[in-house]
Amino acid sequence: MKIVLITSFLLTCLAVFAADEQLQKEIQRDYQKQKVNKSDLLPTLKDVAYGDDPRQTLNFWQVKAKKPLGILVHIHGGGWRGGDKLPSLKKAPEAYHSASITYPLTKDGDTLPSMVHSAARAIQFIRYKAQEWNIDPKRIVVTGGSAGGASSYWLAFHDDLADPDNPDPVLRESTRVSGAVINGGQSTLDPFLIQERIGDETLKHHMLYKPLGLQSVNELMDGWQTYKKLSNECTGLAHISKDDPPVYMNYGKDRTLPAKNNAHGIHHFVFGLLVKEKCDQIGLKTYLKSSGYKDSTALSSEEYIEQLLIEE
Repeated sequence: MKIVLITSFLLTCLAVFAADEQLQKEIQRDYQKQKVNKSDLLPTLKDVAYGDDPRQTLNFWQVKAKKPLGILVHIHGGGWRGGDKLPSLKKAPEAYHSASITYPLTKDGDTLPSMVHSAARAIQFIRYKAQEWNIDPKRIVVTGGSAGGASSYWLAFHDDLADPDNPDPVLRESTRVSGAVINGGQSTLDPFLIQERIGDETLKHHMLYKPLGLQSVNELMDGWQTYKKLSNECTGLAHISKDDPPVYMNYGKDRTLPAKNNAHGIHHFVFGLLVKEKCDQIGLKTYLKSSGYKDSTALSSEEYIEQLLIEE
């Protein structure tokens, strides 16, 4: 019988948003220091270093089981500038493990590709620990809102970065994932495509240029031929291919175009639509959720997760 899971991890990270206000509230959560209540579940393992950078740490919640279980990995948002990993869960999942990672940020002077490469290394580290932590390495799903969604897109679509001959055993592991749930994430940071499809207001958001070490969108657009390769390399849209897993995309119901302001624009439904359009062209399945959208999927994010993480 299929197990139905409604856990705090899913409710926090994978909720189907009925309105933009709810989506913004979820995204803003990653900018703020989170409170831990007495009843919350603390990590089984806390602040585990998955790399040498001080920001490369994760929290891990283990479910006791006789056989290896899948794992849901949360990547926090914050525009690649702020945010932190989840410090606790309201309730433990019953049929899979959970983890939450943090990574280098622009507020500390870091730039791309360190954010996405850190996310990739976290997946490799989790695979490296699979036997010790009783994880099924074939069942790894990532999730995140805003910038965490951008990193989740990238992990879902990027080719495998495994280096079998690397002296670092972690880097020998695969970076591929079974799926991704994206909440208001960015599938591209191409300023010209964003200007064309979403509108000028979105260009004001720092996420387009700060991760490239720049001070303004004008600097980015004037030097686009210099920055284009790195920007596209570090976002998901450019990497979509037919062998990728299906992704689940949550966006708010306000699909107004052009975007009203940079906060509306940087989490706009069109980022998901761009992915769906490209995936439709090559026959790759996607699930796009937005209240009132005519082709909105009927599948819930919980059902999507269960299909990928729970062994029948």
